[in-house]
Amino acid sequence: MSRLRDVDLSVRLSKKEAKHQLKEAQDRLVHLRLLLGGLIGSGEIGPPLCVLFEGWDASGKGGAIQRLVAELDPRHVRVAQFGAPSYHEKRHHFLWRFWPSLPGWGGMAVLDRTWYGRVLVERVEGFAPEADWQRAYSEIVDLETTLAAEGMIIVKFWMHVSSKEQLRRFEARRDDPYKAWKLTDEDWRNRQKRAAYRQAVEDMLERTDHPAGRWHVIAGDDKGWARVAVVRTVCEEIEKALAARGIDADPPLTPAP
Repeated sequence: MSRLRDVDLSVRLSKKEAKHQLKEAQDRLVHLRLLLGGLIGSGEIGPPLCVLFEGWDASGKGGAIQRLVAELDPRHVRVAQFGAPSYHEKRHHFLWRFWPSLPGWGGMAVLDRTWYGRVLVERVEGFAPEADWQRAYSEIVDLETTLAAEGMIIVKFWMHVSSKEQLRRFEARRDDPYKAWKLTDEDWRNRQKRAAYRQAVEDMLERTDHPAGRWHVIAGDDKGWARVAVVRTVCEEIEKALAARGIDADPPLTPAP
């Protein structure tokens, strides 16, 4: 089976419809975020929310994250970006460096690249021995299961784009002086290894999709559709988690007279 092959990359939204649906989803997220933060409703803080983003280079992660947090108060969400581990970070277990960015109760964090780098780039590029990245699948599932058992809502996205669309975006970045900085020689090298990365992604989706942390593969060839799908999915996952805890997602916003 192939999770990536099953994604319909032809889905599209008109600019007008994308703007309308995004606004609706963002408004709903503002409501749910205030509820989790104990700022509306009963006043009790809700479970922590952690949204994880992985995806192909130029798959729209940055744009999706921007729309996800755009309407939230900056005090109510933390966006953390992760690149290659530093020399100091390599001296620790690979999960160690992510702990400080995880949200507490009532909090929300968005991780731009995550611990899945161990089974993606570190696997494909040979930065981690096979024994280490093979072991990482179970270590990651154990981590996410533990966090979920403590109450965390975990939402995981893989942003998927076709090879053709990725090339179009690479070339557009290359030719735009205000976006050329986003494109590196490493991006071009990674594109040459797309088949190896694709297999690593398929293995990741198969081996780390579990009840406490389901993967959401987002069709990203149309940015408008993808951004709506991301915000809407986060809302749906919050609502499901609240329902499972017996929490009303739409409580009275003011005390009863």
